[in-house]
Amino acid sequence: MAEQNPFKWRHFQAEIILLCVRWYLRYALSYRDLEEMMSERGLCVDHTTVYRWVQRYAPELEKRCRPYLKACSDSWKVDETDIKIKKAWTYLYRAVDSEGNTLEFLLSPTRDAEAATRFFCKVLHSTVVSAPQACPSEEQGAQPTAPTVPTSMILTPRVINVDKNAAYPKAIADLKAAGVLPEHVELRQVKYLNNLIEQDHRFIKRLTKPGMGFFTFATAWRTLQGYEIMNILRKGQVQGVAKGDVGGQVALVATLFGAAV
Repeated sequence: MAEQNPFKWRHFQAEIILLCVRWYLRYALSYRDLEEMMSERGLCVDHTTVYRWVQRYAPELEKRCRPYLKACSDSWKVDETDIKIKKAWTYLYRAVDSEGNTLEFLLSPTRDAEAATRFFCKVLHSTVVSAPQACPSEEQGAQPTAPTVPTSMILTPRVINVDKNAAYPKAIADLKAAGVLPEHVELRQVKYLNNLIEQDHRFIKRLTKPGMGFFTFATAWRTLQGYEIMNILRKGQVQGVAKGDVGGQVALVATLFGAAV
């Protein structure tokens, strides 16, 4: 059965929608900024329309990029950063490997051992070792083709670096007792070893400021999924799209959604 067109019944062309979604998720822009930028190009797009596009297509972009991510190393750095939702603090758990590649992320209303356990389980289920795969490329007169999905397997970490949060040792101990994590996995609670992920938080925090905060947990999570996947694209974690290759990022997003470049 053919996949349903994700842009069916939309008033604007897919290229315009993906452009607005990419720009919002990649750069420190507000919805009203994008409304003005589109107006300069002769397009009357209301800021609430851009908001609905981001809510609809940001999670879809993350879902479609996931199968084509490069393999990561077995040294994990885990930390959480605070995100304000309607005047209440929530916590965005994030993990990167020793090279700064994003492994996984999870938004949680609490910061405790239960939340840490949920996050570690999510990382384990989403971290894969994959074979090199083809990626979209644009030849003369040809449309880019979608990459093929590789076979994959779960990658077990060798070492997990965390801060002094007491919830992490308890979560790791529970996962080892349940057989989810092997006993040989080392937990290191040394703050300076997590400088890499603490620096990586800045990209996400910089993007949340122009939007003046979030008003519901659901809208925050959908938007953060988009922020994270664009950060992943920026780092060059997708096969065939190098770090800093903006043209490759544009071509990949268009190809994943079946749109023209």
